[in-house]
Amino acid sequence: MAETSLYGGVTSRRITIRDLQAAKQRGERWPMLTAYDYSTAQVFDEAGIPVLLVGDSAANVVYGYDTTVPVSVDELLPLVRGVVRGASRALVVADLPFGSYQASRTQALETAARFMKEGGAQAVKLEGGQRVAPQVEALVSAGIPVMAHIGLTPQSVNAFGGYRVQGRGDEGAHRLMQDAKALQHAGAFAVVMEVVPSEVAGQITRVLDIPTVGIGAGPSCDAQVLVWQDMAGLRTGKPAKFVKEFANVGAVLHDAATTFGDEVRGGTYPAPEHEYS
Repeated sequence: MAETSLYGGVTSRRITIRDLQAAKQRGERWPMLTAYDYSTAQVFDEAGIPVLLVGDSAANVVYGYDTTVPVSVDELLPLVRGVVRGASRALVVADLPFGSYQASRTQALETAARFMKEGGAQAVKLEGGQRVAPQVEALVSAGIPVMAHIGLTPQSVNAFGGYRVQGRGDEGAHRLMQDAKALQHAGAFAVVMEVVPSEVAGQITRVLDIPTVGIGAGPSCDAQVLVWQDMAGLRTGKPAKFVKEFANVGAVLHDAATTFGDEVRGGTYPAPEHEYS
C-alpha cells in the first residue's frame, strides 16, 4: 500500500477528513463500523477500520428502544467518550440524535459542540437533505466536520411510514441528487446513503467530489458502513437485506455463557489453577 493509504500509511495519528478525501481521489474504498464502547472500539481500531461511528443506532442495540427516536444526547455522550478512548487511529464520528439539531443552526451548534468538547469526537453526523443544509453550513463554519445522511433516515421513520427504499423513480432520484449536492455545497465532508437503489447511489457517487458511504446503497459508493452487531451476527431477528453477517458472535457468546454456567454448577470452575494461596 502507498504511504498515504488509509491502511498502510496512517498509523501514528488519527485519520482525518483530508485522508478520506484523498482516498476518494485515489479511488480507494474504505470501511466504517459503528462502535459504542471502549473494548469494541479498540478491536476495530486495531483491525484497521479507519472510521468509527457512534451511531444513534445505540438506541436499538445498547438501550433497547424500538427506534432511534428516543435516544438522547446525554445517553450518547458516555458512549462517544468510551469509543474515543478505545480508538487511537480511527476518526470517531458522533451521531446527533433526533430533536437535537433540527430546530435551528444555534441548536445544532450547541449539540455538536457538546459531542466535540465533552465527548472528544472528531466529527458529527446528522440526518436530512436540503432542509438541514443551513445547520451543516453553520457547523462547518464553526470548525466542526459534518458527515451528512440521506435516503432512509431512521429518525424520520414515522414520517416515512416505515423503513422503505428511498430515491426510486425519476422524481425520487432527482430529489436525492439535489439533497446530496446541497449538503456538499454546505460543506459536508461525506454523505451516507441508506437503502437507496444501487444505480441512483452510483450516479450520486460519480457526481459528488466528497466520499459517499453506503448502507444498503450498492457497491458503487466510496465506503460501506454497517452496525457492528449486524456485521458480527449479534442481533436477533431477521436482518435487513443489505446486511451480511461476517461472523456469528451471538452463538459464540451463547456457548461461552452456557459453558461457564455448566462449570460453575458442576464445581469445575474455578479449578486449582485459578486459585490464590
